[in-house]
Amino acid sequence: MLAVVQSGALSGIDGVAVQVEVNTGESGDPDLVMVGLPDAAVKESKDRVSSALSNSGFNRTDTRTTINLAPGHLRKEGPSFDLPIALGILAATSQLNSETIDRYLIAGELSLSGETRPIRGGLSLAILARAEGKKGILLPPQTAQEAALVSEIPVYPVRSLDQAASFLDGRIFIEPAKPEDSPYTRRRPSDQAVDFSEIKGQLALRRAVEIAVAGSHNLLIIGPPGSGKSMVAKRIPTIMPEPTLDEFLDILRIQSAAGITRTSGSNAFFERPFRSPHHTISDVGLLGGGSIPGPGEISLAHNGVLFLDELPEFRRSTLEVLRQPLEDGQVSISRSAGKVTLPSSIMLVAAMNPTPDGYTGTEGRESRSTPAQIQRYRSKISGPLLDRIDIHVEAPALSIDELRSEKEGETSETIRGRVVNARKVQLARFTGTSATANARMSHRQIREHCHLDKDLGDLLQNAMEELSLSARAYDRILKVSRTIADLAGSESIEGNHLLEAIQYRSLDRNLFY
Repeated sequence: MLAVVQSGALSGIDGVAVQVEVNTGESGDPDLVMVGLPDAAVKESKDRVSSALSNSGFNRTDTRTTINLAPGHLRKEGPSFDLPIALGILAATSQLNSETIDRYLIAGELSLSGETRPIRGGLSLAILARAEGKKGILLPPQTAQEAALVSEIPVYPVRSLDQAASFLDGRIFIEPAKPEDSPYTRRRPSDQAVDFSEIKGQLALRRAVEIAVAGSHNLLIIGPPGSGKSMVAKRIPTIMPEPTLDEFLDILRIQSAAGITRTSGSNAFFERPFRSPHHTISDVGLLGGGSIPGPGEISLAHNGVLFLDELPEFRRSTLEVLRQPLEDGQVSISRSAGKVTLPSSIMLVAAMNPTPDGYTGTEGRESRSTPAQIQRYRSKISGPLLDRIDIHVEAPALSIDELRSEKEGETSETIRGRVVNARKVQLARFTGTSATANARMSHRQIREHCHLDKDLGDLLQNAMEELSLSARAYDRILKVSRTIADLAGSESIEGNHLLEAIQYRSLDRNLFY
């Protein structure tokens, strides 16, 4: 007898419909035959499923059974097909009503006892079930917690194979998971968060960070060890606007596809991501990929911050792969298993020392690096990559008086208030377009919203010629000027806004050319 169960697989971060076809009663030795491009984890499903059926009180098939995962050209990976395969066998052997099983999308891993275990991509599968017009989706409880955030599709948490079969047979009722009960909607307690008030001195750096966050601009911090570069960077999420529900669903969908948010642990907070990979990371680890393409660090930081500490210590080839994603806000990965496009709309924050040993001699400590060593160190960052970083700011060494000072700076909440107000102005400005912040403006939008009068135009032209800046840097200056004007509540870009934006490019020539 033939039974068909609807399930799904991941292609990048998107759910793709997969039909689990189970045909029993075939002639030949009793065996489970798996076809449809399964990987090793899927092939092992037949052993898990056989034990789960026995330990759940069901009869295993005693004839040759073929299990086909369609479409056949799509490679299937992971243990998420355990539950639909088991239910398909029950339907094919008349131990389950096969008429109701087609109404739901089903996915889940099974233990040998028949209990369900969480899987990757629950959120994407729920979106797929909604698009397919299913009556609901059956998932393991922990996976259902994240999937419940998808509206207009009931998500039924099933703890075991027996419970799933009883529900599909109509013998029991399972209450759908509620979005408000999901741990992923929790806000992180404010008393556990780091705060900008803990930063000593560094007023210029704090100002640059506020501008960068207000317009979602990429930021490069240059300073000696101990100047607070990493400390400031790790506090950037505390002044970022809270994500919208759509933005958070994108964040959670990517993390779910990577297997990060399968449980309600430290990642189960309604906030933007902050990713800080080590400088030994590979190109694939940063960009994404693998035999079956999946998200890398740049996609895991989507709608949040990607922090690269000790920037010149990263391999140059690794840094160069950032150029296209920073420009386009997405990354395309082609492998033999297929091509996927992953979102990568990030705010890049990078930190580096001015010299290999960290000192320039202006901190009261003599640098031991030779000019040739310094040049090699700085040349690891290419001009085209530097052009894509909107704001460059120096973080000078702190004096003893600043370190001993008991005076606290502005709190993250105060700074965040100004940032949120600036972002509201930008959202109103870009209504009906794909842009959400000044850093995402297209060339047409720059011409429309960053108009300069003749005097300011001449001022910018002189600065471009003096600093030998590229055409891309020209656009960056205009975008940053627009953000500074937004923070000041000004409808037009004024001279002081433009001058402040220009000074954030002065490091181009001084440090790298």
